[in-house]
Amino acid sequence: MNSIIQTEKECWLCHTTLNLQYHHIFRNPHRNASERYGLTVWLCAEHHTGDNGVHGYNKTLDRELKKTAQRKFEETHTREEFIRNFGRNYL
Repeated sequence: MNSIIQTEKECWLCHTTLNLQYHHIFRNPHRNASERYGLTVWLCAEHHTGDNGVHGYNKTLDRELKKTAQRKFEETHTREEFIRNFGRNYL
């Protein structure tokens, strides 16, 4: 994983190193761009696919990850590039 968001292999939210899963912050059709630009994080199973996860009912967590990813992307790219690659502005 070549994430520009985190350097440690731990859950981005709770920092556990147990039951980690690789998460593309932007899903289809933007999954490939998410991978290409390093907009990925490690999440524990609960925060990834559990009821409190980004693929569960926690839309707030999903939105915060998208905002974090956009801010990080815009450190080296323009907002226009972000929108072109990911379809919209999350900030």
